[in-house]
Amino acid sequence: MTSQPERWRKSTYSGHEGDCVEVGRHTEKTAVRDTKARALGRLAIGTAPWATFLSHLKHG
Repeated sequence: MTSQPERWRKSTYSGHEGDCVEVGRHTEKTAVRDTKARALGRLAIGTAPWATFLSHLKHG
């Protein structure tokens, strides 16, 4: 993934102290990063595996 997502979205469960996870959408991938350690980079996940991951979180 060479380009930056157009917009990063912060988790709705994040506090106001900056300890959170952000998600950025691309056409083919979803990027995830830690706001406290942005310099460490991001994790890129394919769209289908990301959707499966979220489904498992929501439905146990």
